[in-house]
Amino acid sequence: MLFDTHLHLIDRQRLSYPWLAGVPALDRDWTLADYADRAARLGITGALHMEVDVAEADIDAETAWVAAQMAEPGSLLRGVISAARPESPGFAAWLERQDRRTVRGIRRVLHVVDDRISQLPLFRENVARLGPAGLPFDICMLQRQLPLALALVDACPGTSFVLDHCGVPAITEGDFAGWAAMITDLARRPHVNAKISGITAYGTADWSVDSLRPFVEHVIGAFGWHRVVWGSDSPVCTLHASLERWVEATHALTAGASPDERRAFASGNAQRIWGLSAA
Repeated sequence: MLFDTHLHLIDRQRLSYPWLAGVPALDRDWTLADYADRAARLGITGALHMEVDVAEADIDAETAWVAAQMAEPGSLLRGVISAARPESPGFAAWLERQDRRTVRGIRRVLHVVDDRISQLPLFRENVARLGPAGLPFDICMLQRQLPLALALVDACPGTSFVLDHCGVPAITEGDFAGWAAMITDLARRPHVNAKISGITAYGTADWSVDSLRPFVEHVIGAFGWHRVVWGSDSPVCTLHASLERWVEATHALTAGASPDERRAFASGNAQRIWGLSAA
């Protein structure tokens, strides 16, 4: 059984997604009902909704929309990793207003903004506020930005971090060694965790389990089984795969794990990191 820490839902009538126009394959609605039907067949028992980089004015509306779906009987949704703007002077007040029963973590997509954003003193000050609030910060950066990720986590030792998509390796560029060295360095920080997610979208359409294995095994080897979680990255995973194929690949890639290791990876670590109940 898998707990999905990285589910995107899209409703273009309700919310604005400026980036979607540039990705025609994803430019449609992606509903919870459709996901839940597939999840039931694949052994996915719950999910966190990951913000979908909506227009800034729609951030709170996105959270409210997901919260309403969380409240529906039998919903798979267990919480929201909300979009935010830690570089904003209003972040502290915004954070105080969040309903912690809904908002379980924060993310600011950092590969679509100036590299200097995450290094700003105010950004770091506000990310540091997440530690006392018990809210992890998801890091979404490209391989070339991993030194910036390292600087951010070192500046905020009291905040828990989750590195999205195996650190977004530049698979097609062939610099495995450079990526691997940065992953190893990040893993030395005990307040950083890693998410096995999204990796199919960063290679070529003809990927295989064997082509992904070095990346996944290096992340798990560096962080250990008790600091890694799983995410579908649905629907982005459909760019070069399908939810079904990614789940199948996940099971193949983790087949050698012990029962305790599989439980930790599949759900236990997510429960700990985001403060979720086992139900």
